Amino acid sequence: MTGVQRRAQLLDVSRTLFAEKGFDNTSVEEIAARAGVSKPVVYEHFGGKEGVYAVVVDREIQALTGALTGALEGGGHPRALLERTTLALLSYIEASEAGFRILVRDSPVAQATGTFSSLIGDVATQVEHLLANEFRKRGLDARTAPIYAQMLVGMVALTGQWWLDARSPRKAEVAAHLVNLAWNGLEALERHPQLVKPPTS
Repeated sequence: MTGVQRRAQLLDVSRTLFAEKGFDNTSVEEIAARAGVSKPVVYEHFGGKEGVYAVVVDREIQALTGALTGALEGGGHPRALLERTTLALLSYIEASEAGFRILVRDSPVAQATGTFSSLIGDVATQVEHLLANEFRKRGLDARTAPIYAQMLVGMVALTGQWWLDARSPRKAEVAAHLVNLAWNGLEALERHPQLVKPPTS
């Protein structure tokens, strides 16, 4: 096995273990044993568990960022953007279950390379600009766009986490329900929403 092939094998083995057990419960010994190599080989390629974890997380962040950014940059009607972005996240989960499990787990090592929450925050920033334009067209306060962007993206992301284990109903149906709530809710936004105060006695 060449050095490049060995590195790819170690990344695949580590990705599987991190998804199954998490960062803290995975050891270099386990990575080496499952790959059929000695511990020094893992250290030689990555410097240790933290190094291989950082590479795994970075690869997943890039894959998901690419999928979501591609969906957002496609242009078109805001509802079409919402549908494409929702399907992009669910499709990533469907195709990269192990990678998504790693991203949604908290680990100190992930803080240096990007976390799922920071990625979602970046997506929300992109959505914020799209919403601000739509709000202006509809006579709504564009300054509230960041709030709605966080809500929209958070709703899709948390539903994606739930669907990771549930896997029912089908992806397209989950996406349709998400878009239904988000779009029809946005369609009827009040210009000056207020909480309904209970009557005082």
